Amino acid sequence: MAGIEVLGSTVGPVGENSFTIFRTDSDRAIMVDPGDEADRLLQPLAERGLTLEAILLTHCHFDHIGAVAPVARATGAPVYCPELEVEVLADIMSYVPWPGFGPFESYEADHIVKGGETLSLAGLDIDVLFTPGHSPGHVTYSIREHAAIFSGDVLFQNSVGRVDLPGGDWDTLLESIRMLVESHPAETRIYPGHMGDTTLAAELRTNPFLVELAD
Repeated sequence: MAGIEVLGSTVGPVGENSFTIFRTDSDRAIMVDPGDEADRLLQPLAERGLTLEAILLTHCHFDHIGAVAPVARATGAPVYCPELEVEVLADIMSYVPWPGFGPFESYEADHIVKGGETLSLAGLDIDVLFTPGHSPGHVTYSIREHAAIFSGDVLFQNSVGRVDLPGGDWDTLLESIRMLVESHPAETRIYPGHMGDTTLAAELRTNPFLVELAD
């Protein structure tokens, strides 16, 4: 079985992680959460000779979608957006909660996801999981065959997504994380929207926010 390669780039003023994922036997790729610095995100595609087949968004906070429009325009890749947050992508600057960020170019989503779908893109089967709590429409992308989760701002290394922004809720977030833990093997690798990569097992062992789940 061919493996996958995950190229991570930390971009923008708040250090958001964008990921480009492709099978090692393929020249097609997907990108998760192009948050900023479009030229940096496009460079690995050119260097590796990759064709971007799709752009997947976990949620539509500005730091995760600031480069969607220029990356989509440069590659022709369609954008998959969480159903409950389409209007944010379509009018980004109206939802930036603090001054000094942007300007970012808005984008009309090409496809909508809401959780429960399996996307077949770039030779990969990608489960879309509804994981609200950090934001109302947040989704997580799971490539089960390769034990990889792209968790956006749900679960971080030794932390979790903040719940003090509009639509955030701690109990909802915890249940989303519980679902991920119960539906994936412990060795599943987590590629989060901020900070470093980790695994479910490591987070259950060391993450102070997951004590209840570890018990």
